[in-house]
Amino acid sequence: MLFADSESSHRVALVIQYLGTQFYGWQRQPNHPSVQQTIEEAIAKICGKATVLHSAGRTDTGVHAAAQVAHFDTSSAIPPHRWAKVLNSYLPDGILICGSAEVASDWHARFSATWRRYRYTIYTASIPNLFVKQFSWHYYHDRLDERLIHQALQPMLGEQDMAAFQRAGSSRPHSRLELQEAICWRDGDFVHVEVQASGFLYGMIRLLVGQLVDVGRSSLTIESFTNIWKEKRRIEVKYAAPPQGLCLLAIGYADNPFAEFASRKQTLVLTDNHVLALV
Repeated sequence: MLFADSESSHRVALVIQYLGTQFYGWQRQPNHPSVQQTIEEAIAKICGKATVLHSAGRTDTGVHAAAQVAHFDTSSAIPPHRWAKVLNSYLPDGILICGSAEVASDWHARFSATWRRYRYTIYTASIPNLFVKQFSWHYYHDRLDERLIHQALQPMLGEQDMAAFQRAGSSRPHSRLELQEAICWRDGDFVHVEVQASGFLYGMIRLLVGQLVDVGRSSLTIESFTNIWKEKRRIEVKYAAPPQGLCLLAIGYADNPFAEFASRKQTLVLTDNHVLALV
């Protein structure tokens, strides 16, 4: 179904949830399905012409999002607030548009953002659970002390150089960023690591969690962990946590068109009963 164009153009912002295990990341790929491509193709079907979707950040293959934000320009007659409902009728089950709104022509999903927040979830029970497998790293080999992990995160707050946690291939001009909050806590069999920052390096959270697990199982001291990232010893960061445990929780803006999604209480979580919920 095509909607006729109106005379004026609108910039429409979307807040998006998706199951990362069904896609090869956010960014369009030449031979694999991506979240960006899937939504762009839906918009093209509605408008009858190709449209570019700009996101606040690019998630890797297998990484989920509870509130990704993106925008596109359109001259469609569809009111901006109705785009969420219209798009959902064209999208597969692995993607849901939670809201849509008109924003100023100079508003940008990526460059207008002031912070991003991620959560990594580790499932520590000895027996695997099918219902949490898609959303967590099943790590049961050693007992993890969440208090040690939390303590290790605290010296990272503030403006820091996180080059030790940057994968090769990044186009970012530098590796400095501002970490605004970093916490770790246990909820039954789940250990959560949550980090909010002005921005994130390519692969940063998964590399960080890989090191933090060593801290939590006491094979790496907090002092050694701190020295690794302060001295930018990337060669000592040898492995990354698997992607399915990572979720983009929320993105903040000075003038947020989706303020209800900026609170980390409006996020994808795993409960003690192994049920997915928004709490």
